[in-house]
Amino acid sequence: MIALLLCVIAFVACYLAGRRSLGQGLVMLLAFGYFYGILRANLLTAFSHFIFDAGMIGLFLSPCWHTSNPREKKRSAVIQLWTILLIAWPILLVVLPFQPLLISLVGLRGNTFFIPLLFIGSRLKQKDLVELSVGLAVLNLAAVAFAGAEYFMGLPRFFPISPVTQIIYNSADAGGGFYRIPATFTSAHSFGGTMVMTMPFLVGLWTKAETKRNRLLALAGIFVAMLGVLLSATRTNFIFGSAMILFVIFTTKMKTSQKAFFLVIIAAIGLIAMGNVRFQRFKTLGDTEGVVDRVAGSVNRGFFELLTEYPMGNGLGGAGSSIPYFLQGQVRNPIAMENEYARVLGEQGIIGLLLWVSLVVWFILQAPTAFAKGPWATSRRLVWCLVAIDLGTAFIGLGMLTSIPGTVFLVMGMGWTSTPEEREATVPNLARRPVQPIGYVPAQAR
Repeated sequence: MIALLLCVIAFVACYLAGRRSLGQGLVMLLAFGYFYGILRANLLTAFSHFIFDAGMIGLFLSPCWHTSNPREKKRSAVIQLWTILLIAWPILLVVLPFQPLLISLVGLRGNTFFIPLLFIGSRLKQKDLVELSVGLAVLNLAAVAFAGAEYFMGLPRFFPISPVTQIIYNSADAGGGFYRIPATFTSAHSFGGTMVMTMPFLVGLWTKAETKRNRLLALAGIFVAMLGVLLSATRTNFIFGSAMILFVIFTTKMKTSQKAFFLVIIAAIGLIAMGNVRFQRFKTLGDTEGVVDRVAGSVNRGFFELLTEYPMGNGLGGAGSSIPYFLQGQVRNPIAMENEYARVLGEQGIIGLLLWVSLVVWFILQAPTAFAKGPWATSRRLVWCLVAIDLGTAFIGLGMLTSIPGTVFLVMGMGWTSTPEEREATVPNLARRPVQPIGYVPAQAR
């Protein structure tokens, strides 16, 4: 009953926030995404799996991203076409008898549910970006506070051992045999990945904030995001976060005081990492043989066998989509490959794979749009690079289209950075024009 009530609350809250603005709607949705993992772990009912979904539906039904402006429609026309194509093909696959209807519907959710965020991302305006960035800073502070409590008090107090939390308790490979910290997320990797994906928006808020409060909030959000990556003990996120820091330092124009603050934060994080073995899992990247074996296992040598055996796919939900534990026994001929493109092939067949590969190629070709000058140019470049890296490394992991809330950042970022940045309308300056009395007639007209 509590889980069902939370679904209703998520739907109403996201709908009402979306009525106010797109930025506030996204912040509300991400708030439920941040706490989805810990809620699902403590509410072992079927409805707990749909809390975030209910919030998404509320946001989709809100009017925040609708417009009658022809210029806005033109900006989003290509993204709208991609959105339709990527949703239409999986819907057609539901009627094919590869999997039971319930499994196909769950697979349809995994393959299409986040796709409208492409279109929503293309509608982001500067006001929305400020609201979104402020919200992300607050959410990061809350998430890392939970992570700190788990670090000192232990995971079982927050995540009871169950089939839902099995992935968390299978990850006891942080320095000294400790668990990776998931904070409020479904896994440590989701926690670390979300922290990294928030950093471009926080950097944009920090460099463009008009108030001291927002600048300090952005700095705090960046600091805890980097600390969260260390707590999650995820190596790929450490690499992405480090690369982003270097990019900001060497490519962003900053005041001396801003650069000094940034360097102090980096130094503090470095001291924390070097002083605690639990934060040093990234050092295993020096084991090149282990890394190569890990990548080889993820890529999976059976990709072409899968292509030959299932050219039309094994049905939605039959090749790696996040099926709830109480439905996993119904999957026919389950395929397990730790490769996102193999999952798309296994569920959507060669046509679905070609659609996704075409989207990836098109997105890469939009680099000039993403790197164009503008008020949020640094953030757009960082988001574009992170999305390109995620798409390029999707063959070494699953969850690209089902991670909560990571997929929100991925798909929304694709839509935002591949669309020309919205320019604020310029209002003519009428301040110097004299106000004439009523009935005044110019001299030349007398």
